[in-house]
Amino acid sequence: MARPIGSHRLEARRRRLERHAEVEDPALVLNAAARFLELRSRSLDEMRRHLAAARYPADLIERAIGRLLELGMLDDRAFGRAWVESRDRARPRGEQALRRELSLKGLDRDLIAEILAERAGEGQPDDDGLDSEPVVEPGADRRAAEKLLARRGAALGRIADPRARRQRAYALLARNGFSPEICREVSTRFGAAGTSDDENTDSDSMDEP
Repeated sequence: MARPIGSHRLEARRRRLERHAEVEDPALVLNAAARFLELRSRSLDEMRRHLAAARYPADLIERAIGRLLELGMLDDRAFGRAWVESRDRARPRGEQALRRELSLKGLDRDLIAEILAERAGEGQPDDDGLDSEPVVEPGADRRAAEKLLARRGAALGRIADPRARRQRAYALLARNGFSPEICREVSTRFGAAGTSDDENTDSDSMDEP
């Protein structure tokens, strides 16, 4: 009796992992890491977990990661900034959600705080390049919240009752990691004014498949 296709796949995967565990050539691990970077950038922790799950030897994993760091192909600060920029552009999230997402990607807590402070406009130098007071531009979360509601404007705008529209907008913002203050402020204004924006689609260029 023929073995099920699923069994063949499991057996092939088992043999592949066994071969990986016996690898001695650092170039093979480096090539595997480079392939993992083809679709999008990765955090250091994502890369380490991916290679460990593939059963490559731990010492070769660290050598590959070290080389990628030297080449600038792994950079948690650049990764975190790009992740936040992508979210703000394509699928807005509140600071709470961004903090959680970056933490799940393995970024250090202090680095996450730094990236989110940059997003809020804290600690940015003046254009003259001189040592001066930081330029603070609060409101990144507010702008993201307004953008999210604008993207869902057509659906929310069909809710005739202002109170129900406000409640639905508040719930949407809360699910996407915005603070209660931002949810209340932005949803109240949206509920009162409504919207004629018919842009209700969004994309997610850095999301996991």
